[in-house]
Amino acid sequence: MALSGLLVILSSPSGGGKSTLGRLCLDRMENLVYSVSYTSRKPRGAERDGIDYHFVTRSGFISLVEEGFFLEWEEVHGNFYGTSRQAVQVLLDAGQDVLLDIDVQGGLHVQKLMPARAVLVFVLPPSKKILQKRLLGRGTDAEEVVKLRMINAEKEIARGIDYDYLIINDRIDEAANSLCCLVTSERCRMSRQRDFLFQAGYLATIV
Repeated sequence: MALSGLLVILSSPSGGGKSTLGRLCLDRMENLVYSVSYTSRKPRGAERDGIDYHFVTRSGFISLVEEGFFLEWEEVHGNFYGTSRQAVQVLLDAGQDVLLDIDVQGGLHVQKLMPARAVLVFVLPPSKKILQKRLLGRGTDAEEVVKLRMINAEKEIARGIDYDYLIINDRIDEAANSLCCLVTSERCRMSRQRDFLFQAGYLATIV
């Protein structure tokens, strides 16, 4: 029987590894689907429209904002990112657990809107030095951009303290296991199982 879905929000500074972590968890878990975000930035490398992001123009993104299309949206490093309100709601209503890979500001905003469904998970490398090394090692950004990302990382970490969980992404396989265990644990939380107890006949009324 379908239960209302869980909203797993995954955030980290640039270079924290949340996207890789999320993909591994999606591969390992049933009934967990990815919500593809919208962005105004250009595709990078092998990124595909509709798979990695929905790529739209800056003016097109602003039009969607004005229509109330987004559950949350933010401007990050000069580009817009947002989550479709309708797409997420359809999945949740069908009993699907939804993974959102979004900025920490967006995560906290969604938590305020949907506190009963949202689970916030912050991801960090083992140290600040390793975070900087990963950013430099990507080779996709100029040194000035890396410095800006490190400054922004400090701001994001300060806000990430308000998240529910912290995963240290040292060994990616172990970090993925931690995320999967976390999702499983949240699925079993009694406050999320009351609909099931009623539907299965264990309770006469929902408490």
